[in-house]
Amino acid sequence: METSKIFIGYLIYLPIAITLTYFVSRTLFKNGKTFMIDIFKGKENIALATNRLFEVGFYLLNVGWALLILKIDSYRFNDTYQNLVEILSFKIGGFSMYLGLMLFLNMYLFFRGRKKSKQTTQVTSIPRP
Repeated sequence: METSKIFIGYLIYLPIAITLTYFVSRTLFKNGKTFMIDIFKGKENIALATNRLFEVGFYLLNVGWALLILKIDSYRFNDTYQNLVEILSFKIGGFSMYLGLMLFLNMYLFFRGRKKSKQTTQVTSIPRP
């Protein structure tokens, strides 16, 4: 019975983790497209390609992490649905916090890239005597 409840836990955890990753990624990179176009000074083809590469990397990192923390230790699992719910809430909550950190890291990188782009524009636009 223990193995089947652990398997049920996997069947619940994986779709939730993948759906959360998809939702955060779609939101971040749909809105990040504006930052990328600004960073690359209107060169839309380069901005969109770079944004797509960041998105693929985001998926790989986050789905990879979700799979790495997938294991439910059988020695901690005492074969009750209450225990299963508690383990899943810990895993999904921890993964959600990780996704939040990744979201803020990406936002920081977008803002930093935008700031650097603006500084480069200002330095190159200063007339020389």
